[in-house]
Amino acid sequence: MILAISDVHYALDALRRVVDMGNPVLILGDLVNLTDYRTGEGAVADVLGLEFARASAAARAAGDYQGMRDLWSGRVEGRFDEVRAQIGEAIDAQYREVALALEGGSGFVIHGNVDRPGSLRASLPHGFEYVHGQTVEIEGIRFGFAGGGAPTPLQAEGEISDDEMRVLLERMGPVDVLCSHVPAAVRSLRTDVITGRAERSSEPILDYLLREKPRLHLFGDVHQPQAAIWRLGPTRCRNVGYFRATGRPLRIDPAWVG
Repeated sequence: MILAISDVHYALDALRRVVDMGNPVLILGDLVNLTDYRTGEGAVADVLGLEFARASAAARAAGDYQGMRDLWSGRVEGRFDEVRAQIGEAIDAQYREVALALEGGSGFVIHGNVDRPGSLRASLPHGFEYVHGQTVEIEGIRFGFAGGGAPTPLQAEGEISDDEMRVLLERMGPVDVLCSHVPAAVRSLRTDVITGRAERSSEPILDYLLREKPRLHLFGDVHQPQAAIWRLGPTRCRNVGYFRATGRPLRIDPAWVG
């Protein structure tokens, strides 16, 4: 049995419980918590306060990137580098605690849009491998891994451009299971029923699925999707769930893929 989770967002106790199950774990990005859109908690709140974090999160959830930039400009004017460094320190502290929760387990990890790939890779304990852009055979199944968030005006460190994603997938070639952070550009998979918005998604991933026809595509990123399960020809697409909210892994039986 293989376990898959995504959007951990610093849910340490639940993460430890999954590791203690003793199965290989696929972690499909967003291990740390920059801002919880439900509560405002996270690294931004730790540095700039909960009220500001909630206002910033509300602007981003509404797709108002200019409003979000205006909030930040007003709050950190003249101190941008200082505040960015403080948030980076808070994120790195979260990675250290995530690493402790992972100790003793085994699995494979890619980054999501809120992750800092370098810090994530450096923090992983023995037993966990950062596999963005790689293929790995697990229990006789060929898995391909493509991390990163889809591009936004924020140009966050964890984002990957469409051109980069396209090149990465072409180099990867055919796999049995594709694991990514973001969904393919299918409206029902990318639509969040709480925000009512079409969230980030990937045209290159959609093109790859239609071309290479893997048996299964696993992803996360969209926390409350209109559809968690979809089919594109022979490919079964599955959102593995918003782990910070559910605390539950998706159990993957190799027979699904065989």
